[in-house]
Amino acid sequence: MPTTKLLREGSARKRAAILSAARELFLADGFDRTSVDAVAARAGVSKRTVYDYFGDKQTLLRATLDAVGQAMITTIRRTLDDTLTDRVEAGGLEDALVTFSMRIATDMLGSAEYATLQRLVRADPGHLPHRGYNSMADTPDEALAERFAALAAAGLLHVPDPRLAADQFIALTFGVALDRLGSANAAEDARVRPLLVEGVRTFLRAYRTG
Repeated sequence: MPTTKLLREGSARKRAAILSAARELFLADGFDRTSVDAVAARAGVSKRTVYDYFGDKQTLLRATLDAVGQAMITTIRRTLDDTLTDRVEAGGLEDALVTFSMRIATDMLGSAEYATLQRLVRADPGHLPHRGYNSMADTPDEALAERFAALAAAGLLHVPDPRLAADQFIALTFGVALDRLGSANAAEDARVRPLLVEGVRTFLRAYRTG
C-alpha cells in the first residue's frame, strides 16, 4: 500500500531527476526489478531522498505516470489553443477540427511520451493504484468540452452537453482509428487521416449550427 506519511515537496530539480531516472529504469527493467537504490544512484541523490519525496516505489511509479500524462495534457491544451481558438470562422470549422485531430495524432499519439505511458501501463498493470488507472483521467475530454462550449457560444456549434460532444468527437475520430487499425498515430500510418476526416464530418453533421 502507498505510504500515507507527509512527503517532502523538495526541489524541482531533484524531483525531476528522480522521475527521469525512475522512468528510464521502469521502462528498461520493469517495476519489480527496479530498486529504489538504482533510482537514487541514477538520479544522483540518496535513497533516503527518494523515500522522502515519494514515499515508496509504487507511489514513485504513479508519479512517473502522472508526469508523462501531464506532458501530454500540455500538448493537448497547446494544440487546442493553436487550432480551435475563438478566431475560427464557420467556413473554416471543418479544417480547424481536422487540423486539431491530425496534430493530436502526430504530436501526442506519435510522441515518445505517449509511447512511454503505454509501455509503462502495459508492463506493470498490477502495480498501478487501481485497475484501469489513467494518469490523464478526464482532463483531455474536459479541455475539448470547454473548447466546444466556446465554439457553441460563438454560434458555430449546437452542443447542449459539451462533455458528451467531446466524448463523441473522440469516439468518432481517434476511437475509430484505434478500433480499426490498432493505432491512431498518423505519423506512422497514412490510413489514420481519412478516418479522422470522416469522423470530423460525421461530428459536424450532428453538431454544426444552421
